[in-house]
Amino acid sequence: MPVKNRFAELHDEITAWRRDLHENPEILFETHRTAAMVADRLRAFGCDEVVTGIGRTGVVGVIKGKADGSGKVIGLRADMDALPIHEQTGLDYASKTDGAMHACGHDGHTAMLLGAAKYLAETRNFDGTAVVIFQPAEEGGGGGKEMCDDGLMERWGIQEVYGMHNWPGQPVGSFAIRPGAFFAATDQFDITFEGKGGHAAKPHETVDTTVMAAQAVLALQTIASRNADPVDQIVVSVTSFETSSKAFNVIPQRVALKGTVRTMSAEMRDLAERRIKQICQGIATTFGGSVKIDYYRGYPCMVNHAEQTEFAADVARKVSGHCDDAPLVMGGEDFAFMLEERPGAYILVGNGDTASVHHPEYNFNDEAIPAGCSWWAQIVESRMPAA
Repeated sequence: MPVKNRFAELHDEITAWRRDLHENPEILFETHRTAAMVADRLRAFGCDEVVTGIGRTGVVGVIKGKADGSGKVIGLRADMDALPIHEQTGLDYASKTDGAMHACGHDGHTAMLLGAAKYLAETRNFDGTAVVIFQPAEEGGGGGKEMCDDGLMERWGIQEVYGMHNWPGQPVGSFAIRPGAFFAATDQFDITFEGKGGHAAKPHETVDTTVMAAQAVLALQTIASRNADPVDQIVVSVTSFETSSKAFNVIPQRVALKGTVRTMSAEMRDLAERRIKQICQGIATTFGGSVKIDYYRGYPCMVNHAEQTEFAADVARKVSGHCDDAPLVMGGEDFAFMLEERPGAYILVGNGDTASVHHPEYNFNDEAIPAGCSWWAQIVESRMPAA
């Protein structure tokens, strides 16, 4: 396919962009240098419009095809932000920012979409408009929602939107996708049990919050094992248990729990929130204490649209020869917000045998660049073919 040949030619240039981004990671919405670099490149490519500040620090580039008889507008999205992790790769282009690292490959996503934008701006071999979307704050900040709230879809008339993520353990440059629910909804909870603290030698004079919280940790596991339909996906994990006293001879006045809930359907999401509140209220009442429960709904379940998923898989097959069925992923992805606003699909591109994402030794595999760039470019050319 000609697209792949062009990206082989551009490989060294795109790799240099990627490694520069890797060396200079930025977290959440603080992607100022990254956004400026992206905007500068898009202007140099000759994009018809480049707009910054969408969703705080997001960047949007518009590339018009040779014709616009179709009236179609396709959005392509890459995330730009890094993670608050201290890098341990030992690379010569490792992070220069202590406590920040591109440990999820967003440097690769950004570089690949820049490569696709360069090619599309050079050739314009399509009938319609391509909108390249560079998003901040995917890692917990909800940058996708902020860009949508800023009118991303309406302002540029985007009709469909497509995204991509690298995937360690999958052969480099290969693809995998699934229709329907793909990445989980990601919610969080803060639970604080209040009792009556006192001397550990006189437990009868206290209302023991440690016992309450310990009961809660165990009881919350019954949501998945005894409340949810076994064929549905749900994870309830308590990840922090902190007492108000650290002394060996004091029963604490309060204990705080934190955790996460992952679900693949609105029904399971509602069930989890309801049962967490019921279980913890019941335990507090049983032991004579009280409880405060804060439940925060985060990213929704990311749902691929059926028609666009089959189209995306067909493009992947043209690029790499085949496209595998992807597994369900209990991690979250805020591309979900964009897929709630417009039909589209999200695909995985293989990163080879590397450390897993969010690991201090992870690194994006630059050998995946031609496949990723080709897929994005071919999405545009296949969905909006030139006459």
